Formats: sequence, C-alpha cells, structure tokens
Amino acid sequence: MARRTKFLRPTFIKSTLATLALAVALFALAPGINSVRPDGSRKIVVHRGDSFRRIIESLHDARIIRFHWPLMVAGALNPTLHNIKPGRYTVPRNLSTIALLDYLHSRPQDEVRLMIPNGVEQTRIASIIAGGLDIDSTTFMNATRDPRLLRSLGIKGRSAEGYLFPGTYNFPWASTPDEVITFLVGRFRTFYSDSLKQKAAQAGLDETRLLTLASIVEAETPLDDEKPLIASVYLNRLKKYMLLQADPTVQYAIAGQARRLSYDDLQIDSPYNTYRHAGLPPGPICNPGPATINAVLNPAKTTYLYFVATGRGGHAFASSLAEHDRNVRHYRRVRAQQLIRQQKAEQH
Repeated sequence: MARRTKFLRPTFIKSTLATLALAVALFALAPGINSVRPDGSRKIVVHRGDSFRRIIESLHDARIIRFHWPLMVAGALNPTLHNIKPGRYTVPRNLSTIALLDYLHSRPQDEVRLMIPNGVEQTRIASIIAGGLDIDSTTFMNATRDPRLLRSLGIKGRSAEGYLFPGTYNFPWASTPDEVITFLVGRFRTFYSDSLKQKAAQAGLDETRLLTLASIVEAETPLDDEKPLIASVYLNRLKKYMLLQADPTVQYAIAGQARRLSYDDLQIDSPYNTYRHAGLPPGPICNPGPATINAVLNPAKTTYLYFVATGRGGHAFASSLAEHDRNVRHYRRVRAQQLIRQQKAEQH
C-alpha cells in the first residue's frame, strides 16, 4: 500500500513566515533589541579596504551589536549598504539595525585635532600625522616626494618640505596622505597673499627661495623679535656673495638627532652644506611659520654679517669678523662659566 505524502498545512506555513518576518522587522526597526549596551555610545574604526562583514565584526567586537545576522540580512537585501566610508565613528546608543546602517552612511566621521609646530621637518610631521590619523608615516613621506602630487600643487622642488604650513588643524581620521598634504599646502597658499608675493619679488625671492631662507631663519632662533635680525644677516651675506655658513643646513644634511656640529661635519659633501656651497641650499630644511616668513620679507635694516649664540637663548650680532671673533671669545667664556656652575650645583 502506497505511503501518503504529508504536507505542511498552509496555516502553519503562513504563521511561521509571519513570525520570521516579525522577527526580522523587530531586529531591523526596533531600537535597542540588537544592542549590547543601549545606555552609552561606542566608537568604531573602519579602515580602508574593510569588507562589510569585517565592519559588522568590528561592531560586534565593540559591543555595539548583539547579533551579526540582522546586518548581514540587510546587506544582502540592499548591497549599497556595503559602501561605508573609512573613518572613526562615535555610534550613539539604542539604534535599530536600519538606523545604525543609516548612521554609518550619513554621519561625518570623527575628526582629530593635531598641532604642527613651527620649524619641524616633514619627517617629524609624518610622525605627528601617523600618531593621530589612519596613515603610516612611511606612506606619508612617500607622498611628500610624489612628483605627480607636487606638480598638481605647483611645487617645483623634490618634496613638500617647507610647504607644510604649521598650525593646529582638525583632520578626518581616515584622511589620505594626499588629502593632508594638499590641505597643508593650501593653508600656505592662503597665507601667501598677493602683497607678500609682491614683497618677495622685490627682494628677488621666488617662492622656493623665500621658504628656503625662512626655514634657515626658523631653525636658527625661536624668538620672533630676533628673526628680522637673523634674516638681515643672511640677506646681507647673499648680497655680498658670502657663504651663508648656516649650521642648520649642515644639520639637515647629516640628518638624525640635532647635536653640536664637529669640524668634520662642516666638511661633508652635500648641496645643503652652506659652509662649502655658495648661495641658498636646494630647498627648505624645515617648515617655517608665518612670523618667520614675514621676518624674511620685512628684515631689519642692518649691516650685520655674523652672529653667535649667547647661551641665554639669544644671539650677539656683528658687522665685522673682528667684532664677531670678540663676541665668540666672550660667549665661550660665559658658557664655560655656566657649565662650571652647573657642575658644582649637581655635586651638591
């Protein structure tokens, strides 16, 4: 006798489908059901190249969602939901699945506030950027030397050194190196007004030469009231075709940690060694701030050709070599006396 095939009753099928639909709807639309901690906001990081599944795992790991499947179902039904931009997001509490996905697609990512000091080299800026944004310092340095990017920004040198304008800025966490560099160069372009360009032209300084000289002045002194004096020394030496003999250019050439230069350091064969090569070096040695650029464009009217550190943060200036030699001998004695007093204080 043939066995009768059993079929599910239509009413059972309908009720099961209705229950599943209700469950999906609740997880999709009801706030808090898929939340682990509906009482507080959480942060999530979306890296470049993260898949939709990886983003969902990050939401789960951050204890923002309880289950993966509601988001996976939503993504399967609407693949455009996969296109979440890289960034760092602060996710508010008690969101439904649909509201959570909408939030990640529509809300701006968190910004990071970074301070770039006056006079730092681009290697230091790369470290600052890498410490705050989703950017590797090596990748950033490669971008500062990218010929394509430099051409697009109107930079004639071989790197963006000198153009990365110091200041305190807010950056989206997922900014690219090109975006950060373009922004910083844009800040310089905004500062470098037509009136400043006119002053530079009158002084015989194109953009690169201006930034190069300003970077040397910036590296010589942190004192804004001294910068016009330092600028006058180098401008006077350039007019007389004298070697600049600027220690910071040698320090830049040897790289590494700043230290007291030796006689051998001054002999190194580098186009940045202004003890051996006349005129300005090939490009900036750091990224000067606005006060220093203004000092170069508005130098003090002096006959100074030399200066020496006083040991108290400033410099003593001289118009002749004989006067400079006297200053050097005097301040060497001063520094020696300071060292003796310091050693005695340490002994006690």
